[in-house]
Amino acid sequence: MMRSLYSGVSGMQNHQTRMDVIGNNVANVNTNGFKKGRVDFQDMISQQLSGAAAPTTEVGGVNPKEVGLGVQVAAINTIFTQGNLQTTGVQTDIAIQGNGFFILKNGEESFYTRDGSFGLDKAGTLVEPASGLRVQGWMAREVNGEQIVQTAATPTDLIIPVGSKDPAKATQNVKLACNLNKNTPVIEEGASPADIAKGEWNIEQKIYDNFGNEHLLTVRFTRVPGTPNQWRGEVQVDAENAEYTQTRIGLGTTDGMNNEFIVNFDNHGTLRSVTDAAGNVTNEDGQILLATSFTVPEANVDEDGNPLRQTFNLNLGTIGSQIDTVTQYASQSSTKAISQDGYTMGYLDTFKIDQSGVITGVYSNGTNRTIGKIAMASFTNQGGLEKAGNNTYVESNNSGQANIGESGIAGKGSMLAGALEMSNVDLTSEFTDMITTQRGFQSNAKTIQTSDTMLETVLSLKR
Repeated sequence: MMRSLYSGVSGMQNHQTRMDVIGNNVANVNTNGFKKGRVDFQDMISQQLSGAAAPTTEVGGVNPKEVGLGVQVAAINTIFTQGNLQTTGVQTDIAIQGNGFFILKNGEESFYTRDGSFGLDKAGTLVEPASGLRVQGWMAREVNGEQIVQTAATPTDLIIPVGSKDPAKATQNVKLACNLNKNTPVIEEGASPADIAKGEWNIEQKIYDNFGNEHLLTVRFTRVPGTPNQWRGEVQVDAENAEYTQTRIGLGTTDGMNNEFIVNFDNHGTLRSVTDAAGNVTNEDGQILLATSFTVPEANVDEDGNPLRQTFNLNLGTIGSQIDTVTQYASQSSTKAISQDGYTMGYLDTFKIDQSGVITGVYSNGTNRTIGKIAMASFTNQGGLEKAGNNTYVESNNSGQANIGESGIAGKGSMLAGALEMSNVDLTSEFTDMITTQRGFQSNAKTIQTSDTMLETVLSLKR
């Protein structure tokens, strides 16, 4: 009889624990990235009144007689199912689709979270605004003119320097991919201005010097008389100031050259070779790169009093190719300089984050530059993480060490900028669990009340 009292007590206590977990789940129904808890019960040790007996030749076996001593909490598990994603439009909000955690740092102490409601502090550091914990990732560094992110390195704080300068860069490469009409007429000597206009084709492209000043590159093509598949190219930088810029072009060098070259096409309309003013001819394969130089206005002169000359490559494409290359087909001539890599000075206006966590800066001069990449962590047993408050977790003895790397690799999910992961609490199931928990609590209370009534009956036997 006393056993039933203590069984009822254990039932009430542990159902209260379950109600505590349900209450916490309901309280966090609107907490970003929250993962609900679940209580699992198991019976306590049983008192054996008599043991089991094996069958004999005379009688069969006998089962043991045992009385259970109540219930206990077997585990309180954190359920890491995916929460719904909610679009916020805030560029620093990031949701994780799939497994993984963001990494936050407080000094040398690491925390892990699914809540991606981040922001920038006054130093431009990407942080969790409520606690100031710093988001971890890899900053990009420049290697041979390109921004490279070394994801094998140890993650560090991510700094997005909004308003910082992007220095001007001189143009180093200009790529052409135009078509020169096979049926363009040859300009005869003494031709009228109208006939000259019909027989030439001009390509224009803005380029930049070391100061970020803008210049106009003009490439003029005309048919070579007496040859079926040759064109003469004439290059000018700032044609209205041609006497000062002194544009020169050649294969490998511009020393002693003028600003003209000859383009040779084969019978398929593709590039065959280029000949510069010194008679140098390109190889039979590969890209055709013409070194082009011009005098930069208002620059310091060297020790010999010579003005600064800037050199860049004029890329006509690949010999024998039909893609992104100068061609000669019986089709309308096209004006197409598909790229140049110079720009003026700019400032970091804004930034964007893609699904792999790459942070790209958008500058006022039209350039995009990789700033860094957000790191992610995964665990062999994420259910073994300990909650540390503020929507964060820390490692435990049973979670395993954090496996830190890029999103989308080794089981890590992808990121979605401008969105947040909602709580995975389902109110329907929580309210249902609340009802069954209440019934369990009441039933265990009735067990105690009934046992008490039986004890009163025993006590009344003396009267």
